[in-house]
Amino acid sequence: MPKQKTHKGTKKRFRLTGTGKAKHRQSGTSHLAARMDQKRKRNLRGTTVVAEVDAKRIRQALGDNSY
Repeated sequence: MPKQKTHKGTKKRFRLTGTGKAKHRQSGTSHLAARMDQKRKRNLRGTTVVAEVDAKRIRQALGDNSY
């Protein structure tokens, strides 16, 4: 049986927590932030947890490695 390879695009964008949830960076934070109000920019900071429906696919693509 061949080994399952880690999906490199998923590895760059997601990270698993200790309990197996998937974290990701919020979208819309890299540029064009001057037109946003402060509240929106503030709320886009940090990371958020992915919905459990998508987290299952992400865990599979990562091969259950945390990275």
